Amino acid sequence: MKNPMGMLKQVQQMQAKMAQVQTELESATVEASAGGGVVTAVVSGAQKVISVTIAAEVIGDADMLPDLVVAAVNEALDKSREMAAQKMQAITAGLGLPPGLI
Repeated sequence: MKNPMGMLKQVQQMQAKMAQVQTELESATVEASAGGGVVTAVVSGAQKVISVTIAAEVIGDADMLPDLVVAAVNEALDKSREMAAQKMQAITAGLGLPPGLI
């Protein structure tokens, strides 16, 4: 190791940035819909479902409604994970870590 104190300082700065990103992700939201917009799901950057909105015209359709809800929630969760990965990748870009490690 060339400079252990410099490396320690860099790790501490990265930890602080990661904590800041995690806080930002908790308040950030993404939205996805299914069935042409009849079911909409909102998910936080921390992968928590915030809300699910269902249009009145599909409430009586017991066969299709569960599939639409699952599709909207899964798409919103995928978007949330993608957003989180992009924000974390920006922090770790200069460290030479393999993709997906953090």
